[in-house]
Amino acid sequence: MTRRPLILLAVLAVVAIGGYVAYDQFLRGDEVPPLTLPSASPTGASPSATGSSDPSSSPTGPGTQGELAGEWTVTDGSIVGYRVREKLASLPAQSDAVGRTSDVTGAATLAASGDAVTVTAATFEADLTTLASDDGRRDRRIQQIGLESSRFPTALFTLTSPIDVPAAALNGEAVDVTLAGDLTIHGVTKSVSIAVEARLDGDQVEVQGSLTFAFSDFGMTPPNIAGFVTVEDDATLEFLLVLARG
Repeated sequence: MTRRPLILLAVLAVVAIGGYVAYDQFLRGDEVPPLTLPSASPTGASPSATGSSDPSSSPTGPGTQGELAGEWTVTDGSIVGYRVREKLASLPAQSDAVGRTSDVTGAATLAASGDAVTVTAATFEADLTTLASDDGRRDRRIQQIGLESSRFPTALFTLTSPIDVPAAALNGEAVDVTLAGDLTIHGVTKSVSIAVEARLDGDQVEVQGSLTFAFSDFGMTPPNIAGFVTVEDDATLEFLLVLARG
């Protein structure tokens, strides 16, 4: 066999091995379901369910609307993460790549006026340097490309419009609301509206939502690993926030 075919075979072997490594590193993994509100606690029943007509005796929360007023702080159980779809050459991945962190801080301020409760302010921040997926090699990659969390270590959301809390939420029911605010990722701030599901469960407020956006919206380029692995143009921010009386 001449030298040229040997070189060609070696190149093909490197390409094949590289493709397999890329697949094994980035596209193989367990399917991770989207975040949802936790199961309601047994004490999260509404006053009518417990046979009580006194709102202050309701086990759904701290008591009356006035007692809900004040600052609520992010606590254990809060999660922020991403979801993207990877591709090997022209082949789509069998599942999404999902990374999450529980390093989340922030608070929301609630105000009461009569029977109405309003969220007047809220700020939440996530440490993106601690995002973890099913593969540490992927986690190290996104610190340098795409999200570039080594350069832009945090994501920040600041509420810019007050939210009127639906009355049903005060009885422990899950309700749909919209968070309008400024979202900062990769050093870029954009005004966004995020549809969320919220619930008052016992002495906690739970908020779950997601937002899908193009990488380019925040000045990011979808990761591309040596041409073997690429990421589709859209990414999804996912979060579950659990807040307790501050």
